[in-house]
Amino acid sequence: MRARFAGYFAGVGLLLAAPLDAATVSTFTVSAQVVPGCLVVGGATQYGMLDYGSQSALSTATLTAAIGGATVTLQCTPGVALSMSLDGGQNGAGGARNLKRAGGAQLLSYQLYRDAALAQGLGIGQSVGVAYSDPAAVKLALYGRVQLPGNLPPGTYSDVVQVTFSW
Repeated sequence: MRARFAGYFAGVGLLLAAPLDAATVSTFTVSAQVVPGCLVVGGATQYGMLDYGSQSALSTATLTAAIGGATVTLQCTPGVALSMSLDGGQNGAGGARNLKRAGGAQLLSYQLYRDAALAQGLGIGQSVGVAYSDPAAVKLALYGRVQLPGNLPPGTYSDVVQVTFSW
């Protein structure tokens, strides 16, 4: 047992006594990868507002509106493939988006579109490509349509829809 300890301490002594070579040089690698992407300008989180205005509770009109207010602007790397999807909103039910009466349970179904002609619908969770010509200022247009049934209780009807951008 004594011999084992002697060998152990002798080895430690050799390690401590070994001189350091002053001419040894070490290196390390530095790198960065820059990838294409997009940036929300100004950190805005409110896309804007789709407002159908004030209507009579007895109206059976079909209303259309374009998103207005402080729209979100994106800056994207030229050539990046940008897409967006919209959820069903806070009042979504049965595969439809709905406006809900404040303080009540009444729902009013509405649809969202990508174009002013209301030909390109935006389904719930559907990912759609976003075309843009200026990567420094990508502004997104949204349009909506609602058919009033003529028998709604008066009140303010609203919904909040989440927009997800992907690239």
